[in-house]
Amino acid sequence: MKIKVGVMFGGKTVEHEISIISAIQAIGHLNKEKYDVIPIYITKNNEFYIGEKIGDIKSYTDINSLLKESQRVIMLNEDGKVKLIRYPMKKFGKNELDYIDIAFPVVHGTNVEDGTLQGYLQMFNIPYVGCDVLSSAVGMDKYVMKTVLKDNGIPVLDCKCFTAKQYDDDVDAVIATVEEKIGYPVIVKPVNLGSSIGISKAENRDELYDSLDTAFRYASKVLIETAVQNLKEINCSVLGDYEEAEASECEEPVSSDKILTFAEKYIGDGSSKGAKGTKGGVKGSGGSKGMATLKRKIPADITDEQRTLIRDYAVKAFKVLGCGGVSRIDFMMDTKTGNIWLNEINTIPGSLSFYLWEPLGVKYTELLDRMISLALKRERENSSITYTFDSNVLQGVNLGGGTKGTKGTKA
Repeated sequence: MKIKVGVMFGGKTVEHEISIISAIQAIGHLNKEKYDVIPIYITKNNEFYIGEKIGDIKSYTDINSLLKESQRVIMLNEDGKVKLIRYPMKKFGKNELDYIDIAFPVVHGTNVEDGTLQGYLQMFNIPYVGCDVLSSAVGMDKYVMKTVLKDNGIPVLDCKCFTAKQYDDDVDAVIATVEEKIGYPVIVKPVNLGSSIGISKAENRDELYDSLDTAFRYASKVLIETAVQNLKEINCSVLGDYEEAEASECEEPVSSDKILTFAEKYIGDGSSKGAKGTKGGVKGSGGSKGMATLKRKIPADITDEQRTLIRDYAVKAFKVLGCGGVSRIDFMMDTKTGNIWLNEINTIPGSLSFYLWEPLGVKYTELLDRMISLALKRERENSSITYTFDSNVLQGVNLGGGTKGTKGTKA
């Protein structure tokens, strides 16, 4: 009997559209002999929809029309299954439309990748692919992630973190702290976003004001760190869990600017062919292949020693954060000094970083299969843990107010 896999994508996030591309790429490469795949689209209002066209990338050119032809559903845990129930329910007729055995979130950004969706799925006692609640949340918050990694001997850049309230109350104090503790040039970024959204470089005070305004438009906390001179970016993916993990080939993104822009990562200029081995783009997507449009060198132009060090750091960081499934870990290098810093982790990376595994002989279908196997392994481990404790603590409790319903419980 085939395993029913619910591939979930979209959500209330600024990376909504990229999630759609990544997910439909994955759907096209799941082994249909092993899995029945149910695409589940999450709207920007966090509503779930299923339907014949939900897995068709061409349908997303007109999402309003797509939703009219699809069915909104809610999830219900019943009889050991997670059922997809029609919403609103019909008084007569069938409301149970389908069910899933395992969830496969292919989502990016806040409200979905940051542990929110993972926590929701965990409440349903359903196995799900990828990082758990804690590693998702820590991986999304760049400041918390840096503190954990630094405490475990993994090199990260020193930084300062500010809240929107600090900025609103006294922007000049924020600026003064940055100038005193870090100095120019600096990189300013939302603390919990990816895809280069809201990120900019500031060379002076005027640019720092502008950069802060931009970053706070997308997040309530902002991270400021030293801008690496002579920058080379190196990315590496990791597959596994807290026990065993392995690193992919390294890539070197090639940017026309000092910071990779959203457009360079996902849209391209129409002439970029991406790297070798990046087949499997979304059919009917207007030429976009997600991260495959980004110009990159695979393998990265680095020494064998640097490659080994980066891959070792990537695996160590993955395990330290308690990750699972596939993540992509991004590094920065100063080409003059040779210093290397871990920049950030993407717990659900664009295109699931399949293009970094193909050079090592791991095809996309195999990568997805291994991710599902890791999720089922975690579920077996979790099912052996006792989550209840019987006690008589409620016997004889008297809260001083009535004993029937809420009567007598006035404050």
